[in-house]
Amino acid sequence: MTILLVISAVLVSYLVGKVFIWLWWKPRKLEKLLREQGFNGTPHMFMFRDLRQFATMTERVRSKPMNLSHRIIPRVLPSIHETIQTHGPMSYIWFGATPRVYIADPELIRDILSNKFGHFSKRKPNPLLKLLIQGVVSYEGEKWAKHRRIIIPAFHLEKLKLMVPAFYASCADLVERWEKLASNGSTEVDAWPDIQKLTGDVISRTAFGSCYEEGQRIFQLQTEQAKLLLEVVQFLFIPGFRFLPTKKNKRIKEIDREVRSILSDLINKRENATKDGEAHKDDLLGMLLDSNRKHIQENNDNSKKFGMTIRDVIEECKLFYIAGQETTSSLLVWTMIALSMHPEWQAQAREEVLRVFGSDKPSFDGLGRLKIVAMIFYEVLRLYPPVVILIRHNYKEMKLGNLTLPPGVEIALPAILVHRDRAIWGEDAEEFNPKRFSEGISKATNNQASFFPFGWGPRICLGQSFALIEAKIAMAMILQRFSFELSPTYVHAPCTGITLQPQHGAQIVLHKL
Repeated sequence: MTILLVISAVLVSYLVGKVFIWLWWKPRKLEKLLREQGFNGTPHMFMFRDLRQFATMTERVRSKPMNLSHRIIPRVLPSIHETIQTHGPMSYIWFGATPRVYIADPELIRDILSNKFGHFSKRKPNPLLKLLIQGVVSYEGEKWAKHRRIIIPAFHLEKLKLMVPAFYASCADLVERWEKLASNGSTEVDAWPDIQKLTGDVISRTAFGSCYEEGQRIFQLQTEQAKLLLEVVQFLFIPGFRFLPTKKNKRIKEIDREVRSILSDLINKRENATKDGEAHKDDLLGMLLDSNRKHIQENNDNSKKFGMTIRDVIEECKLFYIAGQETTSSLLVWTMIALSMHPEWQAQAREEVLRVFGSDKPSFDGLGRLKIVAMIFYEVLRLYPPVVILIRHNYKEMKLGNLTLPPGVEIALPAILVHRDRAIWGEDAEEFNPKRFSEGISKATNNQASFFPFGWGPRICLGQSFALIEAKIAMAMILQRFSFELSPTYVHAPCTGITLQPQHGAQIVLHKL
């Protein structure tokens, strides 16, 4: 009995010590090292003070709209805005026991995103968040390199060209529905849910082809799962939270099981069809499976080492859905809002579309001649980047410019701040001016790492071309048929979900041409 009591006391002491080191001693040590480097921020406090303030500030700004302008940072990132206003550009906040430092210098951003020194990694996602997004976007090292090599062929331009009919079919459904609503000349629509449906529809067609209905079901489930995760995200830093049998936690896990079941059935059917001699299909799933088989064959058929497992393929399919749908819908909705705010640019874009395509359906070759539309998209991505902040983790002591960053800190690259830096973009940095991209991105940025709506460097988004082609086709078809303006009922309220979104929708008045 005495021995058991002694062992119990030792174990309790050990656990208390580990908790003390994690929650107090290590954060205070990191804070001291950061302050020595010139960083400023709130002192570390027990029980997640910064997280509580972050949640309070977010709730406060979301309770009211803002004026109609592109100066959206105080509403979109209130905690970062206040931190930098209070502590300066070299500042940090606490996410639980982890300090997050903000880096906005393009030269340092280049080093971080190019992973020049090999010591910057993506943050390991919380196990609950991994149920929604994993795949190549979250992997590191050899596994990331292998998945990227296998996936890249599916996004070659020649492969994307084969998907144009699917893009067109989905966009045609949208504009035809809007034309019916505007049969009397004009109508008001909330463009946000319609655009979300459009981009989900495109992913369903391009990812799964004839298995379109199953694709739609996946889209519905992942949309629900994302909504639930956003509702519990402030609790994910609490150790063990994912194990609590809350209603939302249980539903998140139920959705994961159903999505995996649907995808597993689809993949097995494709694999069996291939074994029976059927040609692979030219949708993303077919291309991915075909590329995976070729990769395995080229590496001595050692599938465990060289190929992707069924589970790996499932994760990549889930990523197609959530990343492809969210990114393009964010770009399209903010483009419609921006062109409603700036009708002179809407007129120029329409004139270009009609000059290139007339009333015909957009062709793949013609998309490259939409220079004004491309400039508009880049300017929208600058002011309204789908992902407003990128996070990296420093797992070794790292010399970065004149800074020495200790291991165990998070590095935040606030794209939405860098995209508005007057030193880079000029005094009109917070104004809508697509002309700045008239000579391309390199000229507009002076070859600095100051524009990264799809990431930058070796981890730049593989689906960037996919998203821009889809967006160009959709916008060309909308401009061919409608002029549009913001409804008096529109409330300007940008906010962050998975991507940057209009909190109360995008109420737009369509005028049939």
